[in-house]
Amino acid sequence: MANDAAEGTADRQREERDAPKSVTIAYIAESAGVSVPTVSKVLNGKSGVSADTRARVEELINRYGYRKPAGAGRSNVVELVFRELKDMWAVEIIRGVERVARRHRVGVMVSEFGLHDNTPPTWEDTVSRRPNCVLSVAQLSEAERAQLTAKGIPFVVFDPIMELPGDVPYVGATNWSGGRTATRHLAELGHRRIAMISGPEDQLCCSARLDGYRSALHAAGLPIDPEIVVHAGLTREDGCAAARTLLALPERPTAIFAANDLQALGVYQAAREVGLRIPDDLSVVGFDDLPVVAWVDPPLTTVHQPLTEMAVAATELALTLGRGEEAPQVGLEIATTLTVRASTAPPPIDHTGARG
Repeated sequence: MANDAAEGTADRQREERDAPKSVTIAYIAESAGVSVPTVSKVLNGKSGVSADTRARVEELINRYGYRKPAGAGRSNVVELVFRELKDMWAVEIIRGVERVARRHRVGVMVSEFGLHDNTPPTWEDTVSRRPNCVLSVAQLSEAERAQLTAKGIPFVVFDPIMELPGDVPYVGATNWSGGRTATRHLAELGHRRIAMISGPEDQLCCSARLDGYRSALHAAGLPIDPEIVVHAGLTREDGCAAARTLLALPERPTAIFAANDLQALGVYQAAREVGLRIPDDLSVVGFDDLPVVAWVDPPLTTVHQPLTEMAVAATELALTLGRGEEAPQVGLEIATTLTVRASTAPPPIDHTGARG
């Protein structure tokens, strides 16, 4: 018994010696084998923690002498972080975040960590502001996640563009299903040569939309022709350049599915340049359903990505984590739907009397 007690004392001394000089809530959580929100519940005297877990966490808190620093509480603010703040896409997200923030009486701070910056963002300003939670659009690197976790700041990734570890909370859309629905719509209209302008190959959402396109072609018994799949940036200019390439082919496509609405508007421009009418000569489908595409001529058929609803769900999830509560689910995908307008129609009849 004496030996066991001595070994236990030695183990505790060794752990204390190896502990960082400034013990954080994240270190307590890692040492106890629990999540940061669980430690937060114990620190704030909240329910929802088993007796054994609470005892283990409290023992570690007492052992390391951890105390919440005076004035170190998180502010009553949701910080919404964009890599690039532009276009109506961002407006739809901000609208959803503000809707939830008003209901919960919390503030919203919008930050931009531009990809054009010469030096990568360090998140020091965000961490020092200690928001209630962070909602990061598109990406959050491992180092950035570690920085936020170390300070006990919960976060959610909105519409991630890269694979995330299984424990990182996120909200996205059903991109694969959206790509499949858009392509199936064109196939059902009778199109047989359906091109796709995909986005960057390293972006998760674009890859999923491309996979959905391929799945729909396979289901319709249509060949998957690499010649009519072009990867391009997600801008109107890039969409236009890609469409010029497709429309210059000896056997041009009769329909083009673009990875987003901005690319689709670029297709409109390229079609006008070569005298093609939409949808008489060329059908076009986009993705996102930005408000402006209902007003172009002709109004664009597109996959409705519920950006505002996604932002609402992401903000609710972030605030749940900010309260120290466990998330009901780590990842959530909101369903996409097809909005059919006037930019799609059956393909033109060729000289043999056949369509497509």
